[in-house]
Amino acid sequence: MKKTKVVITRGIFPEVVQQLQARFDVVHNDDDRPWTAEELAARLAGASGAMATVMDRFDEPLLAKCPDLKVISNIAVGYNNIDIAACTKRGIRVTNTPGVLDDTTADLTWSILMAAARRIAEADAYVRRGDWKIAFGVQYFLGQDIHHATLGIIGMGRIGQAVARRARGFDMRVLYNNRSRLDGSTEKQLNAAWVERDVLLAQSDFVVVMAPYSAATHHLIGAAEIAKMKPTAILVNSARGGVVDDAALVQALKEKRIAGAGLDVFEGEPKLHPGYATLPNVVLTPHIGSASRATRIVMCNTAAANMTAVLEGRDPQNPVN
Repeated sequence: MKKTKVVITRGIFPEVVQQLQARFDVVHNDDDRPWTAEELAARLAGASGAMATVMDRFDEPLLAKCPDLKVISNIAVGYNNIDIAACTKRGIRVTNTPGVLDDTTADLTWSILMAAARRIAEADAYVRRGDWKIAFGVQYFLGQDIHHATLGIIGMGRIGQAVARRARGFDMRVLYNNRSRLDGSTEKQLNAAWVERDVLLAQSDFVVVMAPYSAATHHLIGAAEIAKMKPTAILVNSARGGVVDDAALVQALKEKRIAGAGLDVFEGEPKLHPGYATLPNVVLTPHIGSASRATRIVMCNTAAANMTAVLEGRDPQNPVN
């Protein structure tokens, strides 16, 4: 009996591929080179399932070329790379991998927050260049204290809450802004207070953006919002590129209207706004929020299970539509 064809759009762990090969005819992008839209469409010809990443765009023109497609299983919690309405219209199920990456992404968020606050990237480069000539200086690389500071979180979903929980160890005041307010018991557990966004921006020493990307959140943080922040504040974005206006942030950092930034995501990534590379007061990482081996394996296994469920006529664990 002929196996159902599925496509894995990027290189994933061999053990996950092998498990899928027991059930399906698997096309695996083991070269891990991102496919163009034309290449993706060609490989999806006759395929019923796709395991995809946030860098794979599934829009109406592509879907029109894939009449056999029944499920798109995103190896991510976000799914702004997929036209959900078009998929629903065509009867294509979409799934994601929420929950399994919350703590790992929160860890990375804190990593770049702390690196920006204490100027770790600058100091590391200083040592590597051989510029460190005197063992100790009272005013060397002065940064921002994290303990007892105010943390503002924009977007208080699962990952935002994981970020907030970690703030307790630094005895921080936590403010948050979200489309809907959390219930009182959750606020108490997180020691977090809901405030209007402008209040959060004005009072926070660290502003962490955890909002998902959509048309409604495009440039949620732009020049006007940055202007409301403290000159000593640090902005952190480990959510999605496009939620922050990169051009506005580059200008603010260049003019030192805020102290610094930590960024794991960018508009049009992997392309980088050219201004970032020359700025010493920004920490840059290449979209590695969930990049621990343990978490990425769970994400791939979850995506594989979601896709398998749909193709075998069962409800997936993590449906989007």
